[in-house]
Amino acid sequence: TITTSAVTETGSTTKTTTLAPTPSTSTPHSTTIVTETSSHETTTTTTGSPPTPPPTSTISTTTSRPTSPTSTASTTVPTPSVSTSSVPATTSGTTPTESFTTTSGTTSANVTTVTATTTLKTVPPVSPSTSGPTATSTAVTTPGEEWWFCRCTKAVCIENNTIKIEPVECKPPPKPTCSNGLSPVRVFDKDGCCWHWECDCYCTGWGDPHYNTFDGLYYSYQGNCTYILVEEIHKRVDNFGIYIDNYHCEAEDGVSCPRTLIVRHETQEVRIATVEMNTFHVEVTVNKQAVALPYKKFGLSVYESGINRVVEIPELKVNVTYNGLSFSIRMPYSQFGNNTHGQCGICNNDTSDDCMLPNGENDCETMADHWQVVDPSKPQCSPGLSPTKTPNPTIGPICKESAICKLLLGSVFEPCHGFVRPDKYYAACVFDSCALPESDLECSSLQIYATTCADQGVCIDWRSHTNGVCSYKCPINKEYRACGPIRETTCKSSENATSAQKVEGCFCPNGTMLYDYGVDVCVKTCGCVGVDNIPREFGEKFTLDCQDCICLEGGNGIVCQQHECAKQNKIRCDGEGFYEVHEVNSEDSCCPIVTCKCNTSLCSAKAPKCTLGFEVHSYIPSGQCCPVYECVPKRVCVHQNAEFLPDSPVFVDKCQNCSCTNEVNVSTQLNIIACEHIPCSTYCEPGYERQQVKGECCGACVQTKCVVHRANSSDLILKPGEFRNDPYNNCTVYSCVKVHNQLISSTSEITCPAFNEESCKPGTITLLPNGCCKTCVPLDSPTPCSVRRRQDFITHKGCRSVDRVVLTECEGTCGTFSLYSAEANSLEHSCTCCRESKTTVREVELKCANGKSILHKYVYVQSCSCQDTECRSSQSSESRSTEENDKEKTLNRIKRAISLTSK
Repeated sequence: TITTSAVTETGSTTKTTTLAPTPSTSTPHSTTIVTETSSHETTTTTTGSPPTPPPTSTISTTTSRPTSPTSTASTTVPTPSVSTSSVPATTSGTTPTESFTTTSGTTSANVTTVTATTTLKTVPPVSPSTSGPTATSTAVTTPGEEWWFCRCTKAVCIENNTIKIEPVECKPPPKPTCSNGLSPVRVFDKDGCCWHWECDCYCTGWGDPHYNTFDGLYYSYQGNCTYILVEEIHKRVDNFGIYIDNYHCEAEDGVSCPRTLIVRHETQEVRIATVEMNTFHVEVTVNKQAVALPYKKFGLSVYESGINRVVEIPELKVNVTYNGLSFSIRMPYSQFGNNTHGQCGICNNDTSDDCMLPNGENDCETMADHWQVVDPSKPQCSPGLSPTKTPNPTIGPICKESAICKLLLGSVFEPCHGFVRPDKYYAACVFDSCALPESDLECSSLQIYATTCADQGVCIDWRSHTNGVCSYKCPINKEYRACGPIRETTCKSSENATSAQKVEGCFCPNGTMLYDYGVDVCVKTCGCVGVDNIPREFGEKFTLDCQDCICLEGGNGIVCQQHECAKQNKIRCDGEGFYEVHEVNSEDSCCPIVTCKCNTSLCSAKAPKCTLGFEVHSYIPSGQCCPVYECVPKRVCVHQNAEFLPDSPVFVDKCQNCSCTNEVNVSTQLNIIACEHIPCSTYCEPGYERQQVKGECCGACVQTKCVVHRANSSDLILKPGEFRNDPYNNCTVYSCVKVHNQLISSTSEITCPAFNEESCKPGTITLLPNGCCKTCVPLDSPTPCSVRRRQDFITHKGCRSVDRVVLTECEGTCGTFSLYSAEANSLEHSCTCCRESKTTVREVELKCANGKSILHKYVYVQSCSCQDTECRSSQSSESRSTEENDKEKTLNRIKRAISLTSK
């Protein structure tokens, strides 16, 4: 081992060191090591400590120019030649350093900035002694040969046993532009010293549904089968693939939505399935078995991160997220570059081939159809078959995008516009808001854009700007944060506590932390949480599941032992109806109390059936369970199978008022019913007489005369068949008739013909025999019967003539009289009427309210004349009544004859 030490000082200094001889069996050997770093330069002569150094050695150290603060560095250098074996050389020194962040491909590091020249002389090898190595080997290097040191330094053989030690130089790689719009990531080379830029494979899908391929190509596809999102072209990983199961979430328009995300790796298949459409409610299964999160097995882990469920394969650096509305897939280019196919395309930072099929066809919809997989639940889907095309929903010009979509282009998301362009997310949002306007599916476009921004280190709090449309509700013990940690700090782990990336989701409130990833309980202090999810502090004692437990720091946390119950006196449950029961002890719920309970259904005695007026009464003697039954009176009255309470009316018959009394019949033990005859009234209304009626206790008032009610005067009482003029108006006649044993009164008004006293001869005006109408001897000859014409509008059924038309009528005096005949008991008529003798029919156009016109025919009188009119004399009321009685008698005789014949 060769040790080099150097001291940095201010100014120029020469130091001489004499080393004591060291016994050795090795021969002297000489090596010169040159170490180069950066700007400062120092020459150091170093002593070597080989197995056998020379008796004395002189070390000269010359230091030039002042240097900054120092640090000690140590380098192990393998020498080209050693005496008995290849032994590394270690160089250590106190050298000035500076800390910086490299842009040339190296990470931040402390880099030595001293150039040192070391001259080492050793004794050539000799025969080995008992104290030296027993084996002999020689390592020879040629000028220009290089080999690696630690800490990103290398050694170069110059010549004459001179070795140059220098740091590995990393040239700044050019920063590429990723076609998917994301920032490139730094990836270290295999040597671990230099790095280069790479564009990660990042594929997303959301909505109904929209896709961003690995290289950033945006397209929409409405298939309802199960499809390959990612598989390797050349299989390097056993059974690796990511798949999506889509379904038609809108049957009318054929719009599709993601239903299940499937990740396969080696022997495991993870399924994250949407439970309810357009929600973040999902279920996770592994190999068709439900699992609890976090889950970790066979190099694959599943856990919750905010609103997402995350599947990670650390060995492959694969990260897959799904939340029921959207998914994302991130894979390193170094592992999967130019070796992927599926609906996420080829990961090569080139969008031109993302929709290209193996046969060279380049169409996104055809490509998406091509990557179907066999799904027994969807027989219509099969690889190689062209499925029935579902036309993409077309958005009409009348559709106005949701105001939610405008947030993507506004100030809310503006901090992210410089990292990820929002154009395609805005187009997807408009499509979803028009295709499914009532589903709020457009929120998924904002959510996936915010997720992509967070992946680039830009966190956006956007849900509070949607007026509740895209709100996210957290459990009562959590609070929503748009920018929470990827994985919360827990009592069991502090993973990602300082991670710069943020996600949205439900997190423990400030002042609390998550107890553990598998225990969704927020605690103020880290103690214990049992299966009851109640946090407890260290040292706290409690009872859980009838075990006495204590929360201890360390180990499993909660230590329990079986709960011990206090001793109880033994109880025997004797007697009919008693049984033993274990009751909950209010003082100790884990230790039930044994008591005796009574169950009357176990008793042999049954309740008797009592007669009317009696009821079953039971009582339980002291110390017994089974009751004793007897029938006791109810203190009621009984009549016709009915019971009546005291003071209640009892109907015996209509002629008596009966009620139930409180008096008890000693023999029957029932209450007595008391009755009294109802009082009868003798008064009847005018026109009525009280007569005996069957079924009535006091008879009834029966109508025997007609009662005529007159306004502002007394009533008239008429016998059947009686006529009477109104005492104050002879033109009003009242009558009473009896039809089918029913009295009917009628009022008649006499209508008099027109009478003009001026046309009468004076002193000739008299009343007609009816005492109502006037008559006289005319002064002149009567007005002849003639045609009178007038102009007027014709109206018919809501329609009317446009102009007035000539209407005609007959007018004039003809011989007419009407006299009462007492002999005939009727009015006798003799009349001639002024009537039309010649007419014609004319037509006129009528205009209606609805705008239509109709033709209407009317009679036009051309001439008039006096013509006889036949008048039938009326039979008297008495005659008509007699005739009706005769008809009724005849009808009754016919009925009796028919009845006899049938018998």
